[in-house]
Amino acid sequence: MEKAILARKIGMTQIFAEDGTLIPVTVLEAGPCPVVQKKTVENDGYSALQVGFGSLRAKLANKPLKGHYEARLGSTNATPNKVLREFRLNNPDQFEVGSEIKADVFNVGEFVDISGVSKGKGYQGAIKRHGQHRGPMTHGSKYHRGLGSMGPGTTPGSVKKGKKMPGHMGAKKVTVQNLEIIQADGEKNLLLVRGAVPGVRGGLLTIKSTVKKN
Repeated sequence: MEKAILARKIGMTQIFAEDGTLIPVTVLEAGPCPVVQKKTVENDGYSALQVGFGSLRAKLANKPLKGHYEARLGSTNATPNKVLREFRLNNPDQFEVGSEIKADVFNVGEFVDISGVSKGKGYQGAIKRHGQHRGPMTHGSKYHRGLGSMGPGTTPGSVKKGKKMPGHMGAKKVTVQNLEIIQADGEKNLLLVRGAVPGVRGGLLTIKSTVKKN
């Protein structure tokens, strides 16, 4: 059964297992995510769940957003969410509009894939960006952290497409696969996941059942 939820990264810490093993974990604020809309093949051309995350102050919600919540949830007092996302699951019928997806939808020991936007590193050289080697650091060498050969001076005499060069690093969507759920607290909306996840503290994350079955 496929599962998915939206979360926010709180930070990293470490806990001890029952046998005394030290486990590095990332603490995530996962949900609650209300189901706002169920999209169907008949009406929308595809099947998906639209869920929300995070509360939005009423004065910041525009009329189209308020109307969307009123039409889908059938209430004029429905509080819009700060974030709306869609999940294409193979079993969307298990969720109903108006219900909430909480952190305890995942069980301890399950494996998940977590996606987020990686930390931005700005403009970086080829050594940091691509892991290339530096030149000799001995006396007389005038080439330490440069890019290296840019291609021959004869035919084709141009830089090949895809050449690993300095440039903007980070701030891209990254997915880390097969992360184990260590703890799941539905009351406090917390998930503890073994290891590190992409992004900065406070960054938005998408958690889904892993595509690599163990």
